[in-house]
Amino acid sequence: MLGDLFLLFFKIGLFTFGGGYAMIPLIQREVIEKRGWIEYSEFMDILAIAESTPGPIAINCATYIGFKQKGFIGSLLATLGVVLPSFIVIVLISAFLLTYKESPLAANAFQGIRVGVSLLIVNAGIRLFTKLKREWLACVLIVIGFGLMLFRLVPTMYIILIGGVAGLIYSLCGKKGDDRDAD
Repeated sequence: MLGDLFLLFFKIGLFTFGGGYAMIPLIQREVIEKRGWIEYSEFMDILAIAESTPGPIAINCATYIGFKQKGFIGSLLATLGVVLPSFIVIVLISAFLLTYKESPLAANAFQGIRVGVSLLIVNAGIRLFTKLKREWLACVLIVIGFGLMLFRLVPTMYIILIGGVAGLIYSLCGKKGDDRDAD
């Protein structure tokens, strides 16, 4: 299992271009759909935690999933697995960057990669949204949060915090109402 954790996240880190958000659909496919390590609802919770804590989202997800599977050593190996490919690739790229950075071929390749990564992120968002519980608060928060992020009116961190507080208040009020109904 420890070797599987390392190799899985090494593969995800090696074959994903575009940063942490581009890794989300691959992590989702591997840990939920293929391996069944976690459920969709737990993955949504992991994403919320990973986004609201310091560090890149994919590394935070790998650390959390690794810890859930095999404790501290699992988190260490999953984190190392997802980070090591980027480290190796960036060392190699930096060795040649000054020579090729002005190349039209390289610029076009990076433009194509950006388009592909954008599509992966949109696809991940759609897939995660379809698995979300359809409660009125979640829908309202998604619409408001999307609008605020789209027009860059509020930093993402504040949107996450506001969503968390709103969900907590909703949950507490809902439990209070349930208690009154039981009496």
